[in-house]
Amino acid sequence: MAYVQIPKDLSNVKTKVAFNLTKRQLIGFSVAALIGIPVYLKARVPLGNEGAVFLMLMLTLPIFFIVFYEKDGLTSEKYLRYIYLHEKYQPKLRVSKKKFREIRKEELNAKKSSGRKANANKKNARRKPRKKEKRA
Repeated sequence: MAYVQIPKDLSNVKTKVAFNLTKRQLIGFSVAALIGIPVYLKARVPLGNEGAVFLMLMLTLPIFFIVFYEKDGLTSEKYLRYIYLHEKYQPKLRVSKKKFREIRKEELNAKKSSGRKANANKKNARRKPRKKEKRA
């Protein structure tokens, strides 16, 4: 009797459309074909067969990487985006907790003192000069 394994978590299951490929993979293959085949046909005469194949592979391999690479359930563009954001916004130098707390206290004190000065300036700017009333 045939035995079929059914996964418990169905969110990771991807529907296959044709040739046992997902819709994303089919689109990637078609884009790579639309780029690679004309490049190969145009470059075959001046570069020779081997050079044209090498050029076609160099142009289509990044597309295949984007289509097939997946890590921790993330597609390649999402994963590369997270790497970029991490590199851009995370500090390069690691600081101990004690040093970090000192730096934060200094920053908060600087904000409070600048905030007090700004509030004082705003209050002074909002006040209207009182007119002197004449007494009879």
